[in-house]
Amino acid sequence: MVRVKRGNVKRKRRAKVMKRVKGFYGKRSRNYRQAISSAKRADRYSFTGRKQRKRQFRELWIQRINAACRISDISYNRFIHGLAKASIELDRKMLAHLAVVDPSGFELIVTKVKEALKA
Repeated sequence: MVRVKRGNVKRKRRAKVMKRVKGFYGKRSRNYRQAISSAKRADRYSFTGRKQRKRQFRELWIQRINAACRISDISYNRFIHGLAKASIELDRKMLAHLAVVDPSGFELIVTKVKEALKA
């Protein structure tokens, strides 16, 4: 059987992992065995984090819209229902942006929603 020298392959594989965990705390950034497990765990958390980010932003938008609606004496629930009735097709992201950046424009939308709810 032929002798296999794996020096370069082994070093490159380890260097790839060690580069990935650069900046981790303690042994996790210096010890190869610790680095492997830390990198795997980081991959798991980053995968779930990408899913959670979407949920968290939606929660944030809803909170901002709700706060802006409460100032205008309407609940978030009735506001969203009124948007559908008034056939205003703005998503929560845009509504939250309007509520923060342009409160007067958001107030116009609220008045249209209130009119649609009365009708």
